[in-house]
Amino acid sequence: MKKITLLSLLVASTLITGCVTSTGNGALLGGALGALTGQAIGKDTKGTLIGAGVGAAIGGAIGSQEDAKDANKKE
Repeated sequence: MKKITLLSLLVASTLITGCVTSTGNGALLGGALGALTGQAIGKDTKGTLIGAGVGAAIGGAIGSQEDAKDANKKE
């Protein structure tokens, strides 16, 4: 229970501060969703950390593509 509460507070605090780019937003959201998925599947800290890392990487990559599309639209 403490892990879920701590994770929820961490996610809420980072969402409140926000990110400027789609890359940052994607990495943040992907990391949070990945951590939740990793915890649900692995039911341990290792699964949570792996899920967070993979989710952040994928979310950041998708956000980076969105930033590139936005930059092309401005040109």
